Amino acid sequence: MALEHLRAAEPVNVLSGMPDAVAGKAVALFKGRDLEVVRIPLVAGAGLPMHHVSGEITIHCLYGHLQVHSDGNPAAQLRAGELIYLPGGIAHDLQALEDAVALVTIALNRGCA
Repeated sequence: MALEHLRAAEPVNVLSGMPDAVAGKAVALFKGRDLEVVRIPLVAGAGLPMHHVSGEITIHCLYGHLQVHSDGNPAAQLRAGELIYLPGGIAHDLQALEDAVALVTIALNRGCA
């Protein structure tokens, strides 16, 4: 079954179902030509391994407590309502220090001049 993305001008409540949302799977809410928005639930202790994407990203902690490591920077602690920006190509990981939900926005850099 194909993943159903948001339609243009369709509102969505990214906070609904907290903390029950932690039990869910990552969902790409929107993927366009230049931008992708993903909601990532993580149980305490879970995370995403060190990786990078070519475009700029933001990681917004919607719920819980997250830790982000990035290329040579001190670990950043994010709590609900806090956001971090990372330039494109920067290696980073994500760890849930307690049950958490992140909203990740990725600039896809497809053919940008």
